[in-house]
Amino acid sequence: MATDRIRQHQDSAGQATAADTTDDMVDDLADHLSFELDDIDERLARLIDDYAVDRPRGAQILRLRLGIGEDRPETLTRIGAGFDFSRDRIRQLHTRAVGELIRQAQLTGNLPAAEFERRYPKTAKDQQLVRALLTETYVTATDLVANELSYLKLRLAGHAAADAKRVAGFVTQRLAAWRKKTNHRLARLHEGTPFPVSHDHVWLDRVEWPPSAGSPTALPTDSARTLDGDDDGRGHFYLDKVGRDVGFDSGLEARLFGVLNAEERVSTFQEHPDAVLYRLDGDEGVHFPTAAAQLTDGRRVLIDVHPLGQVAFRGNRARAAAARAYAHDNGWGLLIWTGSRVGLTELRELRVDADIETRLGELVERGAASWQVIRQLRAETGLDPLALTALVIRHDWSWDRDSLRLSASPAPQS
Repeated sequence: MATDRIRQHQDSAGQATAADTTDDMVDDLADHLSFELDDIDERLARLIDDYAVDRPRGAQILRLRLGIGEDRPETLTRIGAGFDFSRDRIRQLHTRAVGELIRQAQLTGNLPAAEFERRYPKTAKDQQLVRALLTETYVTATDLVANELSYLKLRLAGHAAADAKRVAGFVTQRLAAWRKKTNHRLARLHEGTPFPVSHDHVWLDRVEWPPSAGSPTALPTDSARTLDGDDDGRGHFYLDKVGRDVGFDSGLEARLFGVLNAEERVSTFQEHPDAVLYRLDGDEGVHFPTAAAQLTDGRRVLIDVHPLGQVAFRGNRARAAAARAYAHDNGWGLLIWTGSRVGLTELRELRVDADIETRLGELVERGAASWQVIRQLRAETGLDPLALTALVIRHDWSWDRDSLRLSASPAPQS
């Protein structure tokens, strides 16, 4: 059972060393979903909101860099472009903002924060903290900010600055070791070594093909994401199928590229093939879908990585809707790749306890349900993250990533 696998994973954490270079990336994100991660995000968002009262620019940089709100973690280069600052200047401002946020939390009595203290206790060994933070990084696709986010989480849990810096450094080292190990695996694929995943062979079954079968347009031959291609937070692999280095923001993206490189039904692919515009709360955003693949049978498919635990957030659903329209306009299929056996099809069909569905529906009908109200429902009914995700998608509710408020407001259909 999933619970047994999680328990085994946690038990083995204490046996690992901080310098261990074994494969830390989990196989299926469904086994590692936890409301604790949402509790952490919700509390961090509130702390940043408090900080924003006196430091609005610093708070905005924190939100952009850490992916607080409806956006994903952003590179220093792209944040700098928005503020007309250099990458190094944004790094300095972010570091300053983290320090100020921690000091404010101390002065207001919010440090240690209970949610952080429970998840990252000061009594835990380094290797236990590293393993937990690595799993969170992969499940939430926050590799770009693994070091900064790990440090901040530990400081808000009450760890001393030196201890938090040391553990965050171990997290970064382990991610670098994983990238090196995966690069070695990719180099050996031609020898018949399969890419190390157990469920990605079914990905083609989940593609949403356009309703009319016309001639698909050709794939772009260059990445549309050029501004931050050399940002030092991004990883790169050389993939022989395309004959070049391919950049990625997270282990999930890297895993998808490895699957495409090894998949015999894929003749070629292009990472970040185009910039897709989407709208959220009246504002226009720019999204770069992860990849477009050319299949050996002539079909083409746009593939976008949305971690399973975040696929129902309204920002991701808005991006998915825009990607779907773009793909179908080009005669391509669309796949939302969740890093799990559970995709959108399975979520729409997931059986959820009728009483839980009824009670959650009643809460939504009475108005926006706060995270505190949902937390109470969790305690009373045993509502789990996968069921909540399925219900949000099934009923087309609006699930706000920033405040974690649930409402009946229209959201783009995923």
